[in-house]
Amino acid sequence: MVIRQALPADAEELVRLRAVMLRTFDAPGWNDDWREPARLTLVERLGQVEPTLVAFVVDRPDGRGLAACALGQIEQRLGNPSNPDGRVGYVYNVVTDPDMRRRGYSRGCMEALVAWFRERGVRAADLKASADGEALYESLGFRKTREPGMRLRIG
Repeated sequence: MVIRQALPADAEELVRLRAVMLRTFDAPGWNDDWREPARLTLVERLGQVEPTLVAFVVDRPDGRGLAACALGQIEQRLGNPSNPDGRVGYVYNVVTDPDMRRRGYSRGCMEALVAWFRERGVRAADLKASADGEALYESLGFRKTREPGMRLRIG
């Protein structure tokens, strides 16, 4: 298995895999309006010299697209006692095509992403885990936190 850092040319496949993941959630009012803005964001951000957003991917064995990916970005927050400089990694869009699962692809992508964070001095990484992903994340050292999450939709 070869894990590689995604390139801007992978943006369309990354969006396709994101749709695979999002379809597993009960999302009322599904539409595809998000796909092109997401693709453009990936093209721009993955092409930066010192990116703060990165994706690690595994190509499909037949060479026709991607089999799996994990995306992450570095966020700058205010420091605190356990993270003085406030740099935090955020993991999202960890997904493997259904026909490519149980081969270690997501694990490999996650290990590469955690190493990327570590190389940049990031001391903490957050994610939201689905029930299917919890065991993988726990095996990599992620733990549930005490902080409850909430969201306000604006607009």
